[in-house]
Amino acid sequence: MGLLDALMGNASEVNLPELQQELQPILADTEELALAYKLIRDMFVFTNKRLILIDKQGVTGKKVSYQSIPYKSITFFEVETAGRFDLDAELKLYISGQKEPLIKELKRGTDVVGIQKTIANFML
Repeated sequence: MGLLDALMGNASEVNLPELQQELQPILADTEELALAYKLIRDMFVFTNKRLILIDKQGVTGKKVSYQSIPYKSITFFEVETAGRFDLDAELKLYISGQKEPLIKELKRGTDVVGIQKTIANFML
C-alpha cells in the first residue's frame, strides 16, 4: 500500500502470514484467516468462521477494539458504492438481535466488490 493510498483511506489487502501471527492469541483453534483489508489503522479480517473488525484507537493506536461477528449472525448486508459526488462507499451489516445496522464507511478505491463477495461466500 502506498503512502498516498493510506492518506486517502483506500483499503488494501494485508499479508496473511504476518497477520496470522499477530492475531493468533484471539483466533479459535480451528479458525483460519481467509482475507483481510487494512484501512489506515483499522482492518476487516475475514476468517473461515467470523468477520473481525479491528479498530485501533487513540493517537498511538495501542488501544484496540476487536468486534467479532459470526457469519451466521449476519441476517443481511448492504454495500453502497461511491458515486460521482459522494466519495465514500458504505457497508451495512444487519446483525440478528440488533435494531440498527453496523455501518462502516469505506473510502473511494476500496475493493467493495471484493468485500461484498467475501461476505456472500461465507454467509451463503
